[in-house]
Amino acid sequence: MKLLLIRHAKTTAADGFCYGRTDVPVLAELTQAAALQVASGLPAGAAMACSPLSRCRDLAQAICALRPDLRAVPDPRLAEMDLGAWEERDWAAIERAELEAWSRDFADTRAGGSGESTRQFMQRVAGAFDAWRDSGRDAIWVTHAGVIRAVRLLHGGMRCVERADQWPGEPIAFGAMVTFES
Repeated sequence: MKLLLIRHAKTTAADGFCYGRTDVPVLAELTQAAALQVASGLPAGAAMACSPLSRCRDLAQAICALRPDLRAVPDPRLAEMDLGAWEERDWAAIERAELEAWSRDFADTRAGGSGESTRQFMQRVAGAFDAWRDSGRDAIWVTHAGVIRAVRLLHGGMRCVERADQWPGEPIAFGAMVTFES
């Protein structure tokens, strides 16, 4: 049984711009290129879900246009982490003390003061991950880098991240597909 996670195409946001839950647009041609890159490699008739944010929803719709056997259902559990007051700011403009406080209590401090804690985010994603494992079927998620990193941890048996250095830091390319097997 496979879980295929596809990251949305590159957004129009400038590099260094914090946009977790912010609905940042993607150029249509980049979405179409990402859909063309992954559509043929997806399993026929798999359950497909997407983050409700337009950057993922648009990619899921573009994939479904190429693959009529697939139908995407929005799932709020697949949305990117809510980064609270840090949303729509440059990461470099966020006070170092705020970031250090988040790192010191990485599991339970709410990002940006009013966003999600890492524990809340992991629990939300774990709900979708557990439902996939219980389903016994292949699934496709069109989602975000944070969700893909959370699934990497969940797949490895880690349900909560206590320290910032435990969070996966590897880059995940825009439009990339990452596969997990159970």
